[in-house]
Amino acid sequence: MSTLDHVASHPIFRQLALERSRLGTALASILAVTYFTYILTIAFNPSALGVALHDGTVITWGLVLGVGLLIFGFVLTAIYVVFANSRLDDLSRRLQEDLQ
Repeated sequence: MSTLDHVASHPIFRQLALERSRLGTALASILAVTYFTYILTIAFNPSALGVALHDGTVITWGLVLGVGLLIFGFVLTAIYVVFANSRLDDLSRRLQEDLQ
């Protein structure tokens, strides 16, 4: 059995790969849904996002939601980093210890 096969068949490696994949897929899906909802709103109901935030301002809801979407992307990235630094790094350390 090669080293690669040995690592790939290790239960901790499988758990690490599964958790990393699930987290990445979930966060990417959440961001994609929110982004495409914003884009589809622009495409099919642009007047909804063109409403001023309040009387006397030129800032629209579309601008606020667009900035919010960017911030949301950073928040999701931070969630991934926190999870990766805690759970995934722990699994990686355990895998390295088992393989040595």
